[in-house]
Amino acid sequence: MRISTVIGALLLVAGGIVIAGGLRYSSRHDVVDLGGIRVSADERKPVPTWIGGVVALAGLALVFTGGARKR
Repeated sequence: MRISTVIGALLLVAGGIVIAGGLRYSSRHDVVDLGGIRVSADERKPVPTWIGGVVALAGLALVFTGGARKR
């Protein structure tokens, strides 16, 4: 099995997880900033599904091109 096929398969799995809504990232922003007092909040947001689609398509392309034989 070629390395590009393996990477493509991993990208397909990662894209599927993102599309299913399984990956999240945290974002920190200040809520209140009064002189020496600062209150911040962490917000967990899902990774956008379009990113998962792009990653899955890239993985699919790698699987098909990696599986092609060189002549």
